[in-house]
Amino acid sequence: MLANQITALHYIDTPESLSECSRILLEFPSLSVDTESNSLYVYREQVCLIQISTTDSDYLIDPLALKDLSSLAPIFANPKQEKIFHAAEYDIICLRRDYGFEFSNIFDTMVAARILGEPAVGLASLLSSRLGITVEKKYQRANWGIRPLSQAMLDYGRQDSHYLYSLRVILENELKEKDLWNLALEDFRLGCEVGANPQTPAPATFWKVAGSNEISPNEAAILQALCDFREVQACKQNVPPFKILSNEVLVLLAKEPPAQAADLVNYRGVTPHLVERFGNGLFQAIQHGKAFGPLFRPNKIRPDDRFLRRYDALKEWRKLKGKELKVESDVVLPREFLEQIAAENPVTMQSLHILMARIPWRYQHFSKEIFSVLRKQEVE
Repeated sequence: MLANQITALHYIDTPESLSECSRILLEFPSLSVDTESNSLYVYREQVCLIQISTTDSDYLIDPLALKDLSSLAPIFANPKQEKIFHAAEYDIICLRRDYGFEFSNIFDTMVAARILGEPAVGLASLLSSRLGITVEKKYQRANWGIRPLSQAMLDYGRQDSHYLYSLRVILENELKEKDLWNLALEDFRLGCEVGANPQTPAPATFWKVAGSNEISPNEAAILQALCDFREVQACKQNVPPFKILSNEVLVLLAKEPPAQAADLVNYRGVTPHLVERFGNGLFQAIQHGKAFGPLFRPNKIRPDDRFLRRYDALKEWRKLKGKELKVESDVVLPREFLEQIAAENPVTMQSLHILMARIPWRYQHFSKEIFSVLRKQEVE
């Protein structure tokens, strides 16, 4: 697909059109994919639009109008059919969460740009620098759960997937010119694994809401009660918790609780309308927190000193290697592998090879240096 090529637009919102769309998509060796979600507008986000582009058409698939998207599963899982994303991690996590899709054979233009040492890896920046195209990002934070979507939103929705193929061709050539193609393939394979082993998410902790604020144990109990109240209200209203009350206001109420519900209106960030809707509930939550008793911040388990020395040494090596190669340090060695190597402390190259089996390019190019860093720590 040429960047400036005019392609047909198809809006898919019936089982029949989805079936025909899926049949057509299976015929292409490469597809460009993007998604839009509504995380800023609902309590539990969901995928609201799936954009898939071929060399001659852009398909906007409406998940809110379709109960069954299983016909797309063979496309995403097909190892012989490339799926081009930009910043694939979020899209894949969302699609896997909502529909259970499995993924194989992706090309991630953001990952490619990071490997190339590109300073600005946003899609708009890459389209500008590589294709000379300026795209409108007005609807990036729009509510994609509304229906019907305006024509402007439809046009915006198609553009991200529409240009990915042209961008991918350029980035592949640059990767191959710099002999980094196999490193990119390694990271594309890792990208298919994100969200593959979902765990039950831990409940939001009020300590995270407190952040770096110093709060007393008694204030912590009030903050927990306020956070619990906010979660219940957000769920009932189907909005993100921050749209009920901000973290800053919750911490302020915990540290300086009002004497009565009517006093809530005197707090910055608490409107009369909010007091009218939630004032009594907030005040009751504060009283409940006061009666609950003090809560103490849990002690963090300190890692083993030898692990910390290995971890810091590997992190410093990674930082210097990144500067040498003019890339971000995690391109040299992703954090997952850095932590695992530091924890396992392999004493032979064979055991290090086992730990780096999923990143063979990095093992080939960096294993001797990594092993040397580990052995130096043992000597010290």
